[in-house]
Amino acid sequence: MTDNHSLETPFRSCTAFQDDRLLSSGSPRDVAVAVQTATLAHPAASILTFDDRSGAVIDFDLRGSAAEVQARLAGLPEGTSAVDAASSETASRGRGRPRLGVVSREVTLLPRHWDWLAAQSGGASHALRRLVEEARLRDGGQSRQRLAREAAYCFMSAMAGNRPGFEEASRALFAGDEARFLTEVASWPEDIRKHIHRLGWGAAQAGPSG
Repeated sequence: MTDNHSLETPFRSCTAFQDDRLLSSGSPRDVAVAVQTATLAHPAASILTFDDRSGAVIDFDLRGSAAEVQARLAGLPEGTSAVDAASSETASRGRGRPRLGVVSREVTLLPRHWDWLAAQSGGASHALRRLVEEARLRDGGQSRQRLAREAAYCFMSAMAGNRPGFEEASRALFAGDEARFLTEVASWPEDIRKHIHRLGWGAAQAGPSG
């Protein structure tokens, strides 16, 4: 059983489709309950849920009541993707300084890199954050755009891989040719083509992520 949709909060949301129609889009907790309700009402329906950040299919644990489903998804760290939420529904915030939004993760560097970081004003963590911020600004949103196109393609492959014009639509997507893309997918179900467009162009046009 699966769920999906929405790019208004591109890194914290998912979207569910029932057959070719959009079922629900938003937070993992809300979408999971919508999928559970639809699954109970239409056991034979094909329901797929997608992480809006990656476009990957995800599965939620839909056992129990709606409150139990939501409880398993509660308390997730800020910025957790739908894939992370589905695979670790009891995740806690973990180490770090939650009030500052700081998250601790492993970084592997060579000794000379650690020596250089240790010599920087403010220490290694401050220096790493500064370097990452500088790289983000130089990137100019290119990485975000690439990830958005890849997410759109992942979703498109799952929902429209056998539809006419798929190959040409894929080329247009990665070329950033919006007009040609819209022409190639014009015959596809409306909800599917709108979601692909939202993933591929909506996030890319939002600028560098904060």
